[in-house]
Amino acid sequence: MERGTDMRSGQATGRERESGRQVRRIARRAAQRTRGAGGCAPDGVHDPAVPAGPPNALALLPWLLLGMGAVSNIVQGKTPNPWVGVVGLLAFNSLYVTLVFRAFHKEAREAPGTRWCLVALGAVTCALALAYGGNWLLFFPLLGLATGAVVRGRRLGPVMFGVTAVAAVVAGRSGGMDTLGIAYGTFLSGMVTAAILALSETVKQLRDTRQELARAAVDQERLRFSRDLHDLLGHTLSVIVVKSEAARRIAPRDMDAALDQVRDIESVGRQALTEIREAVTGYREASLAAELDRARGALTAAGIEPVVRQSGPPLPPQTAALLGWVVREAATNAIRHSGAATCEIELHSSAERAVLVITDDGNGVGSTPPGSGLTGLGERLALAGGTLGSGPAPGRGFRVTAELPLEPAGGEEDGEGR
Repeated sequence: MERGTDMRSGQATGRERESGRQVRRIARRAAQRTRGAGGCAPDGVHDPAVPAGPPNALALLPWLLLGMGAVSNIVQGKTPNPWVGVVGLLAFNSLYVTLVFRAFHKEAREAPGTRWCLVALGAVTCALALAYGGNWLLFFPLLGLATGAVVRGRRLGPVMFGVTAVAAVVAGRSGGMDTLGIAYGTFLSGMVTAAILALSETVKQLRDTRQELARAAVDQERLRFSRDLHDLLGHTLSVIVVKSEAARRIAPRDMDAALDQVRDIESVGRQALTEIREAVTGYREASLAAELDRARGALTAAGIEPVVRQSGPPLPPQTAALLGWVVREAATNAIRHSGAATCEIELHSSAERAVLVITDDGNGVGSTPPGSGLTGLGERLALAGGTLGSGPAPGRGFRVTAELPLEPAGGEEDGEGR
């Protein structure tokens, strides 16, 4: 009798160890399948065997099959008071499904009702495990999975340690399965589920951020294109209008001079076509020297005397390009709005800064807000660390002042030498 009892005891212990190993294998498989529900393989390579899309509630429902052992016990009549077991199973499944579906909606997940559902699920799990033991202890890994899906942030660690401790104590009291296996499966299922869901939310946020950056880049390109077209067409059309008026005035007196103006109009039109093509492709940079020459010609044709003064060392290409846009816009405004007799363009540069001042003696536009051209130029200069000011000149007229910082020539080579 003693020998038979020892043999049965040894067989029971072996079955308990095997059950513990089975729980650990199930927990590891749950982690792998839950990770696969994310739908993303390493380095963004999609695995055809992995379902596409982020994890959702449906990915967590199949783990209810862990309770099939308890269902089998009820069907085979191995469970005392089977109706109590059936009610417990229905209550557990209902609470689990409710928590899983609420876990994927932030407002529902953070609602007080969700926390009470989780507490109720823990109470039902403990009651069933203490009442029946054995296969009923496998509901603890499901409790851990639901906890990992619902609880987020800093509270997850303490809550999961508490759930794992309760699982270990209840498994130890029932003595039906390996206590370590139940505790390990509960803790692992909860932590892995929480990690996968947090990673999925991070990936979603990164996707949203990437889309927002793409939209911002498109908006920025549209803004650049609109600014370039405004600066190009505004100046070009103003020159064409001025030269057309000049040709109309002098045609009755001097046809050769009028034909010269018409040839200039043709040249300006062809140049405008070239500049528009370059602006569309994004490669156009306004040359300061070329813009000064064009400003002289346009102002002269409009009957405005240009006065250009330059002093200081040569400017870097980027700075000269930005100041070229300022010259173009200010000259266009003087031709179209000022009614001035003289327009002075002064450029002073040093080793640190370049200052461009354009002043006309016309009517001035101090009572009106700056146009879109000056506003766009101000934003361009601000991105380069400079400033653009405009307003009435002292006495009479209008003044535009642009300042840009200059990088020391050969600064990069000096830095490398040091």
